Amino acid sequence: MFENLTDRLSQTLRTITGKARLTEENIQESLREVRRALLEADVALPVVQEFVDKVKFRAVGQEVSKSLTPGQAFLKIVQAELQTLMGDSNEALNLSATPPAVILMAGLQGAGKTTTVAKLALWLKNTQKKTVMVVSADVYRPAAIKQLETLAGEAGVTFFPSDPSQKPEDIARQAIAEARKQFVDVLFIDTAGRLAIDEEMMSEISSLHSVSNPVETLFVVDAMTGQDAANTAKAFNDTLPLTGVILTKADGDARGGAALSVRHITGKPIKFMGVGEKIDGLEAFHPDRVASRILGMGDVLSLIEDVEKKVDKEKAERLAKKIKRGQRFDLQDFKEQLQQMQNMGGMSNMLDKMPGLSSAQKSAAGMVDDKSFARMEAIINSMTLKERRRPELLNGSRKRRITMGSGSSIQDLNRLLKQHKQMQKVMKKMKGGGMANMMRGLGGLGGGMKPPGGGFPGR
Repeated sequence: MFENLTDRLSQTLRTITGKARLTEENIQESLREVRRALLEADVALPVVQEFVDKVKFRAVGQEVSKSLTPGQAFLKIVQAELQTLMGDSNEALNLSATPPAVILMAGLQGAGKTTTVAKLALWLKNTQKKTVMVVSADVYRPAAIKQLETLAGEAGVTFFPSDPSQKPEDIARQAIAEARKQFVDVLFIDTAGRLAIDEEMMSEISSLHSVSNPVETLFVVDAMTGQDAANTAKAFNDTLPLTGVILTKADGDARGGAALSVRHITGKPIKFMGVGEKIDGLEAFHPDRVASRILGMGDVLSLIEDVEKKVDKEKAERLAKKIKRGQRFDLQDFKEQLQQMQNMGGMSNMLDKMPGLSSAQKSAAGMVDDKSFARMEAIINSMTLKERRRPELLNGSRKRRITMGSGSSIQDLNRLLKQHKQMQKVMKKMKGGGMANMMRGLGGLGGGMKPPGGGFPGR
């Protein structure tokens, strides 16, 4: 996430943090680089100008000159201003209304609005223990209603059926009445998207807003569209009283222009960001944590939250005890670790949040195709339990049987065995436990998991 911006800013700030003292001259040079980095990240020009002016004002004042480590003080200023730019803290959903609290979802077609409805419904169900109903008022896009029904089933929330022959306003009224009858806490209304902003779309969604009287009107926007995302959000905000923004596809956004522009241009907070295609791929947007990630400092709090929510505690505890006793890390353990990493969003998502890793280490880990985890798991599943416990038993005939059973090649199997040995070394280092050891181990895994030749071949 935001790799290009992170690389540019980290390089610039490394140079200045090494200075024994700061002068107006070296601050100016660094600010020019920061400005260039932000513009290349597709951050809106007015946003860049105001950001640089604020950093300059603080940097050339008493704040830095009195510091014992002026370079680090400059870095702290940049981090604080990035955080302010995106909003000082996470703004929670406002659900203080007589149930059902209605949440209206708006956005252009293709932004991932319907998927986001399901992700947010699941998030509310799991983290806030709310009962949730979803309804589609999109009567134009083929299969939109069916898509939401399928996603609602995955999320385990109530789906209210609608029909393309109905008017969107009637759908909203009926859904609200049914949600009241069922004592549902939160009702999501998914609206129709368009390929571009038009009067008909704005008129329809304004009418829906009047009928449903939502407590939250959230604008869903594709982060990869950069500052265009902020401009589109502003156009919607001029018509609708938006209460917040959700950035989708944030994990695919190497630039970060949308995250840094939306708040400034619309005046509305970013409340969530979508990461990955899975239905649990949604994170509350914390400006302080995102600022740390942009500056290459990682995001340990989000990483810990991921571990708390998505890691199987019993399996993790069992493995920890096994390693502590000095027992061997076998292929069955390796399979469970692959599953845990997939649950946490894959290797790249984990390393993105870890502090202290260079961009080269993250890049090396990024070469691991997370889809290859499923292929590795298939190979291990084709082994007997005895073979998983004792990989040294794998001779030529056993290897041929395993590759035929998993639809893989001998080269794939040999790569897997090599990676398993590298993981064994990591686990030996972790003997004795501790969070620091775990982090160091995972850091080493970034390089270790890169198969020779750059990964498993695509199928």
